[in-house]
Amino acid sequence: MAAHFGRLRKGATTTAVAAVAVAALSASQAPGVTTDDLGRQSAGSAQPSGDANTGGEGGGATGDSPYYTDLPPLKSPNPSPSASPTTGTTVSVGDGEAGIPATVLDAYKKAEAELRASKPGCNLPWQLLAAIGKVESGQARGGRVDASGTTYSPILGPKLDGNGFALIADTDNGAYDGDPAYDRAVGPMQFIPSTWEWAGRDGNSDGKKDPNNVYDAALAAGHYLCRFDRDLSVQSHMNAAILNYNNSTEYLNTVLSWLEYYRKGTHEVPDGTGTLPSHSSNSDPASPGPSTPATPSTPSTPSTPSTPKPGGGGSTSPTPKPPTPTSPAPSPTPPTPTQTVDHLEDANTGKLTATAGSAFGAKVAVRAESKASKGVAKVRVRFTIIGDTDATFTGGESVATVVTGSAGTATAPALVAGEKTGDFTVRATVVGRVLGGLDYTATVTPRQADTLTRTGDTPLTCVPGGEFADQVELKATYKGAVAGKVAATATLIKSADDPTENDKGPYFKDADGKTIRTLTDLTTDADGVLKLPKLYADDATGTFLLRVNTTGGAVLTVELKVAAAAS
Repeated sequence: MAAHFGRLRKGATTTAVAAVAVAALSASQAPGVTTDDLGRQSAGSAQPSGDANTGGEGGGATGDSPYYTDLPPLKSPNPSPSASPTTGTTVSVGDGEAGIPATVLDAYKKAEAELRASKPGCNLPWQLLAAIGKVESGQARGGRVDASGTTYSPILGPKLDGNGFALIADTDNGAYDGDPAYDRAVGPMQFIPSTWEWAGRDGNSDGKKDPNNVYDAALAAGHYLCRFDRDLSVQSHMNAAILNYNNSTEYLNTVLSWLEYYRKGTHEVPDGTGTLPSHSSNSDPASPGPSTPATPSTPSTPSTPSTPKPGGGGSTSPTPKPPTPTSPAPSPTPPTPTQTVDHLEDANTGKLTATAGSAFGAKVAVRAESKASKGVAKVRVRFTIIGDTDATFTGGESVATVVTGSAGTATAPALVAGEKTGDFTVRATVVGRVLGGLDYTATVTPRQADTLTRTGDTPLTCVPGGEFADQVELKATYKGAVAGKVAATATLIKSADDPTENDKGPYFKDADGKTIRTLTDLTTDADGVLKLPKLYADDATGTFLLRVNTTGGAVLTVELKVAAAAS
């Protein structure tokens, strides 16, 4: 669907008007914390319509909707050597602005990882998504999202009805913004419906493309910024991408300020506790302010109509005397499920042991519980593989995030052992909370074989000082199945009762041609076959023994005969 964009501010085309608009930014009031409309207006409205960098797409992903104008603190965060126990994000000391809600931060980083794989030439930094998320929605209103990343209530910009804003008639029948008459910017990254129709992505693999889901919105924003083969490591390309998102020089400068700030250090904070912005670029008093799309309050009397207050929809007093302005007491915000979690408990995790290259039979399972030891549903639990191992979860990842079910239980994906043997740790933590996690020890044992057989039955004979015509070839199995990549050792022993290395008789040669009678670091191939190097004989005659041992206990003894040739 072709997007329809327009400039939001009408008639502001002169330098003088632009100066007034910029000055008004510093005096503008903050959008309400509990509201859903951001009531924002473009600070760059003094610019002419259109943007040479938009590639013909018009005003941008947001329809050039208003945005938050707060700038980062003058003192940049100072990264410390420590890191978050849940995400590994650099922990900063100093201003709370450096904190990004856990689920929102996770969405930005997952979007960066996906773009790194699908569009590596774009070089998208997750900090750019964080900067745009900050100015567009205050990081989804400080991280007010559920376990799947969806905002608890829609984040909507003002209706684009041409009244102080661009005129964009409805393009989605209200499907995304709930407005069947005019379009409105939607979600944490503030996409207008006509843009979301083609730019939307499914970032959390739930089969839906929801602009109110931070995973979907962050991934869509990443792809939007990476269009036209842009390389965001080039400043001119990055500037063009940001201006394409919202065509305003002030917007560009604000986003770049937050980008630089986040690059110097951020840390994870619990969902719902992020710092909220306090200034909006919506500087026109006549423009709609933030409002909640819930049921509006009814005027107390049928008196002269009055102008609804921003955010409430209520009416003014019917008496001629203006009432003293009062702020309604905010409704108490119920805690999120994540905020009610007190600890994690084990949920009958089995013994975590597997042979190299195979799947573990048991899975790590935990239960998120409240102080009353009741299971808490809809909580994100992160499982992380820690240690010197090449084991992964199914799919090849070392980190997996799972949402708890109705009983509060989250089960990690199946573990798959790599080739490295030994112990490693699987750690379970609650995303968005600084709580003690649970550590599980997992063990990878070497591949095994319980049976060794020769692949041929030709007698192995040689004359003194000669070489054996046939090489010894064996096949290893374990419980009847092929035992590939199993470690083995071959030794020419003194006798069946004395497994020490023989000092005479047949021998192998090393790379320098020197005599050796013990071979280590042998491994069967994928078909379980082990073919030994060529054997040679010294001047000793008689019957000699070659013994082969594998991990798992398989043993085979092979006879080697050295005799003078018949006359």
